Amino acid sequence: MTTTTTRPPIHTADPLEGEQRRGLAARISLGRVFAPVSPEFLLIASTALILTGFGLVMILSATAANSAANGQSPYDSVLKQAMFAAVGIPLMFIASRASVAFWKKIAWPLLLATTAFQLLVFTPLGDAVNGNRNWIHIGSFQAQPAEFLKLGLVLWVGAVLARKASLLASWKHVFIPVVPVAGAVIATDLAGHDLGTAIILFFIALAALYFAGVKLRMFAIPMLAAVAVVVILAATSEDRRRRIFSFLNPDCLADYYNTCYQPLHGIWGLATGGVFGVGLGNSKQKYGWLPVASNDYIFSIVGEELGLIGCCVVLALFAIFAIAVFRIVRRTDDPFVRIVSGAIVLWIVGQAFINIAVVLQLLPSFGVPLPLMSQGGTSLVSSLVACGVLLSFTRTLPRRDAVIEGAAPAAVRPRKKAVTSAR
Repeated sequence: MTTTTTRPPIHTADPLEGEQRRGLAARISLGRVFAPVSPEFLLIASTALILTGFGLVMILSATAANSAANGQSPYDSVLKQAMFAAVGIPLMFIASRASVAFWKKIAWPLLLATTAFQLLVFTPLGDAVNGNRNWIHIGSFQAQPAEFLKLGLVLWVGAVLARKASLLASWKHVFIPVVPVAGAVIATDLAGHDLGTAIILFFIALAALYFAGVKLRMFAIPMLAAVAVVVILAATSEDRRRRIFSFLNPDCLADYYNTCYQPLHGIWGLATGGVFGVGLGNSKQKYGWLPVASNDYIFSIVGEELGLIGCCVVLALFAIFAIAVFRIVRRTDDPFVRIVSGAIVLWIVGQAFINIAVVLQLLPSFGVPLPLMSQGGTSLVSSLVACGVLLSFTRTLPRRDAVIEGAAPAAVRPRKKAVTSAR
């Protein structure tokens, strides 16, 4: 009697099933890329893009007439700025995908690289503009290295203070190595006679110490030292003395053709605009009356052409940006994220209000641009990359609807039935 054995059927891989799995994996990958972002991400990204676009419009309005009068294309200046925007905006979103560990890792190399870049202004590549040696020329490329120095200093100070978070009750750990290294970095900028940028760098370091939780009494020595340095530098520079005296002059109109020419035309532009402005493109100050109308005094052109309403829109955008960043500071548990976010918001928003205060004659002229709006490619790119750093931090914030992986939410988790005893 013969017996036959039945072999189990051999299952071959179904090609359709493999395609479905690959399709599912692709959908999962795309789902991660297009996953919902936090409100902070949307606020920071939208305000940065709106301010950049708004700035391009105002640069075109402020420069078109003079460029045409000089035989150049009326779009020459705005196209150059648009090229830097085309570089900076993708860099912002690329930076938004980086991790916090990545920013900590590159803090030291980035500070060294940006400092070395700043030192190029003292080589044959360097160039002096209005008495400040803070520019470099490489062929037709022109850059201001100190703008990138801000980003390098922000990340480095944040990484150092976050690593020493538990030791900051001691003044030795607060001052070393932050004060000597930050002082040396600021000195490279002061050596080029750029006091305005040096003040911004100082406030960046001061903001980092504040958001690191350093006791306020430890700020006394750095503040006194900074005030002493500013007074000495102002007293030893004829150009700085001229700016300060024109600011303090109660009868500035009497010195119209000298020190008060630019501040007067800046405030006259704002006054001419009134509430609704004279209309986009209809500014009179931009026709050679207001120096650097597209740079340090672009807020004056905004006020003249778009009036008080246009100025309030600009202020509101910077206020929304600040609110979004402070939400990161409040919600994060990472000291590095908190310190860097606080320093960046003081850099961008603080510099914006210094620029606006100068136009309103509330401060003497420091020569700092309006972030994201003023003409200047390196300033725009560095500010956009800083916004990208903030965007990357928003991805680390705890989600309000987050639940434990593999567990049902409390609202839908089945409850155990109460055991009742029979009476």
